[in-house]
Amino acid sequence: MSVAEGVPVVDLSVRAESACRELPPSMAERITLIMDAFDGNAVRRSLEDVARCTRLPRSTTHRILDQLVRLRWLEHHDSSYRLGRRALGLGGGDGTQSRVREAAADHLHHLQMRTGMVVHLAVLDGADVHYLDKVGGRFATVVPSRVGGRAPAHSTALGKAMLAWLEPEEVEARAEGTISRRTERTIADLSTLHQELHRIRGRHGLAYERGECFPAISCVAAAIRGPEGPVAAMSLVGEATTPLERGAPLVAEAARRVSAELFPPTAGASRARECADSVVSGSQETWSPSAMDRFLLAGQYGDWR
Repeated sequence: MSVAEGVPVVDLSVRAESACRELPPSMAERITLIMDAFDGNAVRRSLEDVARCTRLPRSTTHRILDQLVRLRWLEHHDSSYRLGRRALGLGGGDGTQSRVREAAADHLHHLQMRTGMVVHLAVLDGADVHYLDKVGGRFATVVPSRVGGRAPAHSTALGKAMLAWLEPEEVEARAEGTISRRTERTIADLSTLHQELHRIRGRHGLAYERGECFPAISCVAAAIRGPEGPVAAMSLVGEATTPLERGAPLVAEAARRVSAELFPPTAGASRARECADSVVSGSQETWSPSAMDRFLLAGQYGDWR
């Protein structure tokens, strides 16, 4: 400040700089602040956490979070937010998909060599499955899937295997408004989908489909599961008349082994985790001869559908 003829003069450059500092950040800056609050795939933040970390007004934070969820940059469930598939897909995100592919690679090839069938690896992306890998046999050229491609989750064994381990509310949030028939056998409503997912859980996570996504294709799949739910799924694929039941324990065991490699048990693992592992384990006790006979009998008469 200087004085001229007794009148104080304010340095306008200082005033402008101060005003700029007091202005709220731009929308791009706000979004960046919010995304920076999530420093890993496993990190979950509540609305209050994000508002506190970013120092943005709660109402502003809530509005931007909702927009990011709709655009799949974030996921929202159980009153918390975490990075979504779109965010993780940029440059591989935190490497989750790369780690899944690496852990599953040998098991995919082993399944293909043992069964002669096409083997898929996929993740959930909204209402779709996103194919991460495909290991072929003589039937590979007939199966109209490709690495990087997508298919509606409700019409595939892969998708249903993963949806079965989500909360019903999340299943509906993903599927609502997207369920439609691809073939005459495709599930076409939420009620039927929930019934199918209940049957899958009753089969220790094994999901089947015959001609639901493509008329001449049949599949059996099992989810690769982590502490917070399904992270991917593996499937065996054959022609519509292929007997899938004999391969079902193989794909279940492969999924269990990949889960164990990605999420090795620790000494402090909770009882809930132990129970979850036992459900998907595909252990010798789970697949005893008598249990396997009952399972194959059910499959023979179509009860798994």
